[in-house]
Amino acid sequence: MKKTIAFQGSVGANSNLACNRFYPEFEAKAFPSFVDVFKAVESGEVECGMIPLENSSAGRVSEIHDLLQEHSVSIAAEHFVAIEHYLVAIEGARLEDIKKVYSHPQALMQCKNNLRNLGLEMCDFSNTAEAAKFVASQNDKSKAALCSKAASDINGLKIVKENMQDLQNNSTLFIVISSEKAKSDPKISPVVTSLIFTIKNYPGSLYKALGSFATNSVGMMQIESFIRGGASQQAAFFVMVEGHPDQDNVALALKELEFFAKDVKVLGTYYADKSRFQCA
Repeated sequence: MKKTIAFQGSVGANSNLACNRFYPEFEAKAFPSFVDVFKAVESGEVECGMIPLENSSAGRVSEIHDLLQEHSVSIAAEHFVAIEHYLVAIEGARLEDIKKVYSHPQALMQCKNNLRNLGLEMCDFSNTAEAAKFVASQNDKSKAALCSKAASDINGLKIVKENMQDLQNNSTLFIVISSEKAKSDPKISPVVTSLIFTIKNYPGSLYKALGSFATNSVGMMQIESFIRGGASQQAAFFVMVEGHPDQDNVALALKELEFFAKDVKVLGTYYADKSRFQCA
């Protein structure tokens, strides 16, 4: 029996394509929301889930950090994926016919300059592939979608314009979440450890918290602040560092961090995507 990997959206979505590319031996299963994917992984309904974490031009996917904090799942892998967006419409539609473009907010953000230059109205939709399905159902030449070529083909739409993304090196970092921790060995390949924490409430606590990594020679690859649930309260910090907690310097850094931070949650330790260090 095939194992199952969950994704948000519908067939033809970029998350679905990422599942097929990196885990062809798994059956990809669509869920309507990111929350549903996390719940399916947490409950054991599926073995793992493919989740977009951030995009090179549009930034982080807003709700994912909250979900990583709230659910008992672990990051088991990461994959960078080049993303191309296509402007698609029904047969017979021309670029000058189109007035409104439907897609996921992230996709719209990744193409916003090109869309504005074309004078098109941007309309949020739950998912890129669902937007394509909606446009196909409307039979209206004034409506278009931003989606993958696969989603366009599946829904019988016509590609009006290719390469709609503002940055031609547009890429999205996908993470794989699992109820089980990944096994990784830094002697085999570079390893990433991701964690979330909140700093203690006294002057200089963030400086000292980050100093925990610097003083122990732990390379920090990313730090991002976010407000949990979007409410006005103390910020939390999402951090990616190079190394494994079993390594002495990483273990010492995490121990030191506890003096200056609270609610520290290690989200996962997993092999880095090879593209992270290809220029090193």
